[in-house]
Amino acid sequence: MSATSTTDTRRGGTVRHRKRRVEPIYYLFLLPTLVLFTLAITVPGVVGIFFSFTDSIGIGEWSFNGLTNYIALFGDPAILQAYLFTFGFSIATVIVVNVCAFLLAVGLTSRIRFKTGLRTVFVIPMVISGIIIAYVFNFLFSNSLPAAGSALGIPFLQTSLLANPDLAWVAIVIVTAWQAIPGTLLIYIAGILSIPGDVYEAADLDGASKRQQLLRITLPLVAGYVVINFILGFKGFLNAYDIIVGLTNGGPGTATRSVAMAIIAGFNGGDYAYQMANATIFFIVAVLISILQLSLTRGRNQL
Repeated sequence: MSATSTTDTRRGGTVRHRKRRVEPIYYLFLLPTLVLFTLAITVPGVVGIFFSFTDSIGIGEWSFNGLTNYIALFGDPAILQAYLFTFGFSIATVIVVNVCAFLLAVGLTSRIRFKTGLRTVFVIPMVISGIIIAYVFNFLFSNSLPAAGSALGIPFLQTSLLANPDLAWVAIVIVTAWQAIPGTLLIYIAGILSIPGDVYEAADLDGASKRQQLLRITLPLVAGYVVINFILGFKGFLNAYDIIVGLTNGGPGTATRSVAMAIIAGFNGGDYAYQMANATIFFIVAVLISILQLSLTRGRNQL
């Protein structure tokens, strides 16, 4: 960048302002990324919104049908169930992930032995594919856990959780949290390590217990990191797909079908325009949630 100066004279004084001028070469470097983003994200999104106002099945002829698809969505119990499950699952999972990750971060930043090695162990799930994790846990829930339940005489464990319409979501939350905790854990560790040690030393001198230090020092000072983890986690869990497919494939019945699964199933089943309307509504909902979260947290939590 290059700088240019301007002169402003007010009330007999002279003030010089320096403006930074962006060199054209920076725009040249930005152009490839802008083109790729437009072709891969913006154009398909606009095309999808366009076809949501048609009766297209994805190929062949089509015609405009106005808001018919959108009106039908609000009366479709399967779509409403998918939204209910997705939001309920996202809220439950983001709470479980953040509570577990925060407690682990507190433990892994305390004065314990082998904490570096333990951090490495806890991060391993983050680098494993979600579909692989789902298939492994599918075997555990379908075979190992019922066998253990039978051996221990625990009735509710003798059948697979994945086959129970009322409990299958619990298994999905457990597996999703197992994979998501490491990323959240790293952010919390970074936040706790950024707190000056002098603060804790002063608290020790004042006679504060470890519990009081946790509640009155650690939690308030990492509040910004908590907000980041909740926002990132909730947004990510709204798009849940691969783990659900590997565990239940949306079953039993449609009890664990997420919005993403409903959209993709519609694409494969000839409901292209209908599910594009669903995807458009889901996009708008995600944007509104983002705006709400930003408005609630702006200026309150600074890292």
